[in-house]
Amino acid sequence: MVDGAAVGRRERKKAATRAAILEAATALFLARGFDAVTVREIADEADVSPKTVFTHFPHKEALVFSDEGERHERLIAAVSGRLPGTTISDALKAHYLSEIAELRSEPQRQILALMEDTPALIDYAEKMWLRHEDALVAAITEELGLEEPSDEIRLYVRFALQIQLVATREADPAPTIDAGFRLLDKGWASYDDTGGDDAQP
Repeated sequence: MVDGAAVGRRERKKAATRAAILEAATALFLARGFDAVTVREIADEADVSPKTVFTHFPHKEALVFSDEGERHERLIAAVSGRLPGTTISDALKAHYLSEIAELRSEPQRQILALMEDTPALIDYAEKMWLRHEDALVAAITEELGLEEPSDEIRLYVRFALQIQLVATREADPAPTIDAGFRLLDKGWASYDDTGGDDAQP
């Protein structure tokens, strides 16, 4: 029989080690930049081995995005937990605006500035965001009561995730998010039929 108290101590120790690594990494990254800091330096600052750092964070970039699990859960909950009468698009629009606002608040603003100065982090963040595609497809499929996702659902999700990436780069993300979902909800054909560049979607 496993000693519950011992398990609890181990979990608390792991959480404390993870927190110490994150604190050390964040301080070093903000002081000197992401590329200038090595995993060895982070490990020394946190008083652990480099192996321990990689046990908690498989990639150096993951040290900047330690909340990715929470972001994933919030994205799925935006769809599955939306209020009755709220469309999936409206739920995602509200979620995107909330997430971008949080990203631009303190202390997240410092992390955003770090990302903007580090192309590798922007690339990592975008690839990481697109990894949510399968889970979002599954959530929408379930919400619509289907056994299997349709091509329309897969394409909707692919484009919907791109809207957030584009909007994040804008000073005012709301118009971009509105335009993206307006085009997505109406369908490209209705836009294209009105004359392409001269269209008023």
